[in-house]
Amino acid sequence: MNWLMLYARSRQVPASAAVVTLVALVVWALNQGGGEGSTELGTAVLLLTANVAAGSVGLGGQDLALDRTAAIRWAPRRAAHVLLIGAVAGAALLAVQVVGRELAPTAIVVRDSAGLAGLAALGAAVCGAPYAWTLPTGWLAFTFFAPPLRGTAGEILSWMTFPPGTTVSTWTALALLATGTVLYAVAGPRR
Repeated sequence: MNWLMLYARSRQVPASAAVVTLVALVVWALNQGGGEGSTELGTAVLLLTANVAAGSVGLGGQDLALDRTAAIRWAPRRAAHVLLIGAVAGAALLAVQVVGRELAPTAIVVRDSAGLAGLAALGAAVCGAPYAWTLPTGWLAFTFFAPPLRGTAGEILSWMTFPPGTTVSTWTALALLATGTVLYAVAGPRR
Protein backbone atom coordinates (compact mmCIF):
# COMPACT_ATOMS: atom_id res chain seq x y z
CA MET A 1 0.00 0.00 0.00
CA ASN A 2 1.36 3.42 -0.83
CA TRP A 3 1.56 6.30 1.65
CA LEU A 4 -1.48 8.12 0.23
CA MET A 5 -3.78 5.15 0.81
CA LEU A 6 -2.40 4.66 4.32
CA TYR A 7 -2.85 8.35 5.07
CA ALA A 8 -6.43 8.32 3.76
CA ARG A 9 -7.35 5.28 5.82
CA SER A 10 -5.73 6.60 8.99
CA ARG A 11 -7.59 9.91 8.58
CA GLN A 12 -10.98 8.22 8.04
CA VAL A 13 -11.33 9.65 4.53
CA PRO A 14 -13.63 6.85 3.28
CA ALA A 15 -16.09 7.46 6.13
CA SER A 16 -15.93 11.23 5.61
CA ALA A 17 -16.53 10.79 1.87
CA ALA A 18 -19.55 8.60 2.59
CA VAL A 19 -21.03 11.24 4.91
CA VAL A 20 -20.41 14.03 2.38
CA THR A 21 -22.13 11.96 -0.32
CA LEU A 22 -25.06 11.16 1.95
CA VAL A 23 -25.53 14.80 2.97
CA ALA A 24 -25.41 15.91 -0.67
CA LEU A 25 -27.99 13.29 -1.66
CA VAL A 26 -30.33 14.30 1.16
CA VAL A 27 -30.09 18.00 0.29
CA TRP A 28 -30.64 17.20 -3.38
CA ALA A 29 -33.71 15.09 -2.59
CA LEU A 30 -35.20 17.73 -0.31
CA ASN A 31 -34.67 20.58 -2.78
CA GLN A 32 -36.30 19.15 -5.88
CA GLY A 33 -39.40 21.39 -5.68
CA GLY A 34 -39.59 25.15 -5.65
CA GLY A 35 -39.18 27.90 -8.15
CA GLU A 36 -36.45 28.00 -10.73
CA GLY A 37 -33.66 30.43 -10.05
CA SER A 38 -34.48 30.88 -6.38
CA THR A 39 -31.58 30.59 -4.00
CA GLU A 40 -31.62 29.18 -0.49
CA LEU A 41 -28.46 30.38 1.16
CA GLY A 42 -29.27 28.88 4.56
CA THR A 43 -29.50 25.38 3.11
CA ALA A 44 -26.27 25.89 1.18
CA VAL A 45 -24.34 27.08 4.23
CA LEU A 46 -25.76 24.23 6.30
CA LEU A 47 -24.62 21.69 3.68
CA LEU A 48 -21.15 23.23 3.51
CA THR A 49 -20.82 23.20 7.30
CA ALA A 50 -21.96 19.58 7.52
CA ASN A 51 -19.47 18.57 4.85
CA VAL A 52 -16.59 20.43 6.49
CA ALA A 53 -17.52 18.91 9.85
CA ALA A 54 -17.49 15.44 8.28
CA GLY A 55 -14.07 16.09 6.76
CA SER A 56 -12.66 17.56 9.97
CA VAL A 57 -12.86 14.15 11.64
CA GLY A 58 -9.64 13.21 9.87
CA LEU A 59 -7.57 16.19 10.96
CA GLY A 60 -5.88 14.00 13.54
CA GLY A 61 -4.55 10.47 13.33
CA GLN A 62 -5.03 7.54 15.64
CA ASP A 63 -1.86 8.33 17.59
CA LEU A 64 -0.80 11.98 17.84
CA ALA A 65 2.58 11.06 19.33
CA LEU A 66 3.31 8.89 16.31
CA ASP A 67 2.33 11.71 13.98
CA ARG A 68 4.72 14.09 15.75
CA THR A 69 7.69 11.69 15.67
CA ALA A 70 7.36 10.41 12.10
CA ALA A 71 10.27 11.09 9.80
CA ILE A 72 8.17 12.89 7.20
CA ARG A 73 7.28 16.52 6.74
CA TRP A 74 3.74 16.90 8.03
CA ALA A 75 3.16 20.58 7.24
CA PRO A 76 2.52 20.17 3.48
CA ARG A 77 0.29 17.14 4.07
CA ARG A 78 -1.72 18.93 6.74
CA ALA A 79 -2.16 22.03 4.58
CA ALA A 80 -3.22 19.94 1.60
CA HIS A 81 -5.70 18.06 3.80
CA VAL A 82 -7.36 21.31 4.92
CA LEU A 83 -7.56 22.62 1.36
CA LEU A 84 -8.97 19.30 0.18
CA ILE A 85 -11.69 19.43 2.85
CA GLY A 86 -12.77 22.86 1.59
CA ALA A 87 -12.60 21.80 -2.06
CA VAL A 88 -14.65 18.64 -1.53
CA ALA A 89 -17.26 20.48 0.57
CA GLY A 90 -17.68 23.10 -2.15
CA ALA A 91 -17.62 20.56 -4.98
CA ALA A 92 -20.38 18.52 -3.31
CA LEU A 93 -22.64 21.59 -3.15
CA LEU A 94 -21.84 22.57 -6.72
CA ALA A 95 -22.66 19.02 -7.84
CA VAL A 96 -26.03 19.23 -6.07
CA GLN A 97 -26.68 22.51 -7.86
CA VAL A 98 -25.79 21.04 -11.26
CA VAL A 99 -28.43 18.32 -10.98
CA GLY A 100 -30.94 20.35 -8.97
CA ARG A 101 -31.75 23.97 -8.40
CA GLU A 102 -29.32 26.66 -7.35
CA LEU A 103 -28.94 27.10 -3.61
CA ALA A 104 -26.17 29.73 -3.67
CA PRO A 105 -24.00 31.49 -6.24
CA THR A 106 -20.65 29.82 -6.98
CA ALA A 107 -18.70 32.73 -5.44
CA ILE A 108 -20.46 32.20 -2.11
CA VAL A 109 -19.82 28.44 -2.27
CA VAL A 110 -16.10 29.00 -2.83
CA ARG A 111 -15.82 31.71 -0.17
CA ASP A 112 -17.80 29.82 2.48
CA SER A 113 -16.16 26.44 1.91
CA ALA A 114 -12.72 28.07 2.20
CA GLY A 115 -13.59 29.94 5.38
CA LEU A 116 -15.26 26.91 6.98
CA ALA A 117 -12.27 24.69 6.18
CA GLY A 118 -10.01 27.26 7.83
CA LEU A 119 -12.27 27.27 10.88
CA ALA A 120 -12.10 23.47 11.09
CA ALA A 121 -8.30 23.58 10.90
CA LEU A 122 -8.24 26.27 13.56
CA GLY A 123 -10.54 24.10 15.67
CA ALA A 124 -8.19 21.13 15.31
CA ALA A 125 -5.18 23.21 16.30
CA VAL A 126 -6.89 24.89 19.25
CA CYS A 127 -9.39 22.29 20.53
CA GLY A 128 -7.97 19.03 19.16
CA ALA A 129 -8.98 16.94 16.15
CA PRO A 130 -12.04 15.31 17.80
CA TYR A 131 -13.49 18.79 18.36
CA ALA A 132 -12.45 20.44 15.09
CA TRP A 133 -16.09 20.53 14.00
CA THR A 134 -17.07 22.84 16.87
CA LEU A 135 -15.76 26.11 15.40
CA PRO A 136 -17.51 25.87 12.00
CA THR A 137 -20.71 24.59 13.59
CA GLY A 138 -20.63 27.17 16.37
CA TRP A 139 -20.03 30.04 13.95
CA LEU A 140 -22.91 28.81 11.78
CA ALA A 141 -25.21 28.69 14.83
CA PHE A 142 -24.12 32.19 15.82
CA THR A 143 -24.79 33.44 12.31
CA PHE A 144 -28.28 31.94 12.22
CA PHE A 145 -29.46 32.72 15.75
CA ALA A 146 -27.70 35.90 16.91
CA PRO A 147 -29.37 39.21 16.16
CA PRO A 148 -27.91 40.73 12.99
CA LEU A 149 -25.30 43.43 13.44
CA ARG A 150 -24.82 46.35 11.10
CA GLY A 151 -21.68 47.69 9.52
CA THR A 152 -18.26 46.09 9.35
CA ALA A 153 -18.77 44.04 12.53
CA GLY A 154 -21.86 42.46 10.99
CA GLU A 155 -20.01 41.68 7.78
CA ILE A 156 -17.22 40.01 9.75
CA LEU A 157 -19.40 38.01 12.14
CA SER A 158 -21.99 36.98 9.53
CA TRP A 159 -19.57 36.54 6.64
CA MET A 160 -21.23 33.29 5.52
CA THR A 161 -24.51 34.91 4.56
CA PHE A 162 -23.43 38.10 2.81
CA PRO A 163 -23.58 38.50 -0.98
CA PRO A 164 -20.50 37.51 -3.01
CA GLY A 165 -19.38 41.08 -3.68
CA THR A 166 -18.94 41.94 0.01
CA THR A 167 -15.23 42.65 0.42
CA VAL A 168 -15.12 42.39 4.22
CA SER A 169 -16.85 38.99 4.22
CA THR A 170 -14.51 37.69 1.54
CA TRP A 171 -11.43 38.86 3.43
CA THR A 172 -12.79 37.34 6.64
CA ALA A 173 -13.14 33.95 4.94
CA LEU A 174 -9.64 34.22 3.45
CA ALA A 175 -8.16 35.24 6.81
CA LEU A 176 -9.84 32.26 8.49
CA LEU A 177 -8.54 29.92 5.79
CA ALA A 178 -4.99 31.26 5.98
CA THR A 179 -4.82 31.41 9.77
CA GLY A 180 -6.36 28.00 10.32
CA THR A 181 -4.33 26.28 7.62
CA VAL A 182 -1.00 27.74 8.68
CA LEU A 183 -1.57 27.12 12.39
CA TYR A 184 -2.75 23.54 11.81
CA ALA A 185 0.02 22.80 9.29
CA VAL A 186 2.77 24.03 11.60
CA ALA A 187 1.47 22.92 15.01
CA GLY A 188 -0.76 20.00 14.10
CA PRO A 189 -3.80 19.02 16.11
CA ARG A 190 -3.85 19.74 19.81
CA ARG A 191 -3.39 16.73 22.05
